[in-house]
Amino acid sequence: MTYETLNYAVDDAVATITLNRPERMNALTKVLEAELRTAIEAAGRDNAVRSIILTGAGRAFCAGMDMDELEVLPPEDIRAEEWMRSYDMNRRADYQTRYSYFPAAPKPIISAINGAAAGLGLIMALYSDFRLASDKAVFATAFAQRGLIAEHGIAWILPRIVGHANAMDLLLTSRKIDAQEALQIGLVHQMVPADALPDAARQLAHRLGNDVSPRSVRIMKQQLWEAPFQTLGDAISSANTEMVMSLRSEDFKEGIAHFVERRPARFPGN
Repeated sequence: MTYETLNYAVDDAVATITLNRPERMNALTKVLEAELRTAIEAAGRDNAVRSIILTGAGRAFCAGMDMDELEVLPPEDIRAEEWMRSYDMNRRADYQTRYSYFPAAPKPIISAINGAAAGLGLIMALYSDFRLASDKAVFATAFAQRGLIAEHGIAWILPRIVGHANAMDLLLTSRKIDAQEALQIGLVHQMVPADALPDAARQLAHRLGNDVSPRSVRIMKQQLWEAPFQTLGDAISSANTEMVMSLRSEDFKEGIAHFVERRPARFPGN
């Protein structure tokens, strides 16, 4: 499939999705939003893909919604059916909404944040499984400066990542923070020099694709995103069920075999 506003490439089991509107700092339009969802769903279904990298072309990751579209955006668009379709009918409804489909993707998503991540750009990074930042990255919620609110569930997810006080600060003040502060408060997992970011993201992607079981990664990603809605007993019960299935899996057999035989793993992914 060809895309108008992003680049999509698969190489060595890694799908790289690059938002490609550098002249507009990769600001979201309805076309880009739709293409991004299509690309992530395609990567999720592709058996040749084991991990996904999301990044931006030029000097920005994503500067949020394109202001030209925001000015004429109908208020009811926020709940339009086209954005709320199900990604995976076996997942909670919480993960079948406009941006929370990121957690429903069966492959880990790595946001390689190369520059500004504001508004919806920050939300996409938060819904990713890993956040690696260039030392030139800048973060802002921006909503309060536009007369908006904490949209798309950011009031739920941001405090779980950076804590209540930091979330209150970032949301209510709309102030910008640099990559160093983002690292200090736990907003990002790692900060690297700008020219090292692509390699750092690919190294992580390759580790997820080659060194560990894709089946384990898929199930554990689901466990971690489902756990906030579960009691401890529910989490244990679900884990016990999944453990039985994992012990019967081909990846478990390979996990034992490559350890005993002292060779690199060759996980089939099932």
